[in-house]
Amino acid sequence: MAGKIFLEKKYFQYHRFEFIENDPISVPHRFSGKEDIEIAGFFSSVLAWGSRKISIQNSLKLMIMMDHAPHDFILHHKLSELKPFKKFVHRTFNGVDAVFFIQSLKNIYLRHNGMEDVFTNAFSNTDDAAIPISTFRKVFFSLPHQKRTEKHLPDPLTGSAAKRMNLFLRWMIRNDDAGIDFGIWKKIAPSKLICPLDVHSAANARRWGLLTRNQNDWKAAKELTDQLKKIDAADPVRFDYALFGEGVNKSQ
Repeated sequence: MAGKIFLEKKYFQYHRFEFIENDPISVPHRFSGKEDIEIAGFFSSVLAWGSRKISIQNSLKLMIMMDHAPHDFILHHKLSELKPFKKFVHRTFNGVDAVFFIQSLKNIYLRHNGMEDVFTNAFSNTDDAAIPISTFRKVFFSLPHQKRTEKHLPDPLTGSAAKRMNLFLRWMIRNDDAGIDFGIWKKIAPSKLICPLDVHSAANARRWGLLTRNQNDWKAAKELTDQLKKIDAADPVRFDYALFGEGVNKSQ
C-alpha cells in the first residue's frame, strides 16, 4: 500500500492554486459572497462530468443566465425569467432539471435557511456522510418534480458513490492554505468527508493498494477514505488531489 511519504509527495505535486484554472472549482472561485459560492459550487459539481472544459463552460453559462448573482437570482427571479433555462442542456441534465434545481434551491434558502444548515444539522447526528447526503436529497426533492431529475443527485444509501456531492462537500468544508477548497462551512469536520471517487481516482487507488473493491460505489469510496484516514485522520480527502491529479495527468 502507498505510504505516507509517497502520498504526501503526490499531494503537494497536485495541490496547487494553478489547479483551479482547468477545474470546475474555478466557477465558484469567481464569487466572493458565501451563498453565491455555495450555489455556483453546487451547480458546478452537479455538472462535473464528461469533458471538464465543457462542464466549466456550461456552469459559467448558468451563472451568466443568473446575471452573475446566483443567490439573488435564486431568491428573487420571476417565473418569466426561467424561460431561457428551459433550453439549457449539459449531457442528460436539461432544461427541466435546471428549472427544478433553481426552484428547489429557492425553497431550501427560504424555508431551510440554506444548504449549509441542512447539511450541518444532518452531520451533527452522525459520522456517516451517506446520511446527510441522503437527507439533503430528500429535502431537495420535497417539491413536485419529474422522476428523471433525481438521477442528478444520486443517493449513497442505495449504493451510489455520490462523487459529485462528495466533491461539493469537499469544496465547502475543507479549508487549506493553498486557497483551493473554500472551507466556508465551519461546523462540519473535514474528518467526516468521503473521498470523491471517479474512474481516475479509483484506478490510482487500486494501483497504489488503497482500494480492493472492484465496483466504484459508496462502499469503495468508504474503503478508500478509511485507508486515507490511517495517514491523515483529520483531513483524509485532501489526498483526492493526489489520486485525481495523477489520474488525469496519466490519461492525457
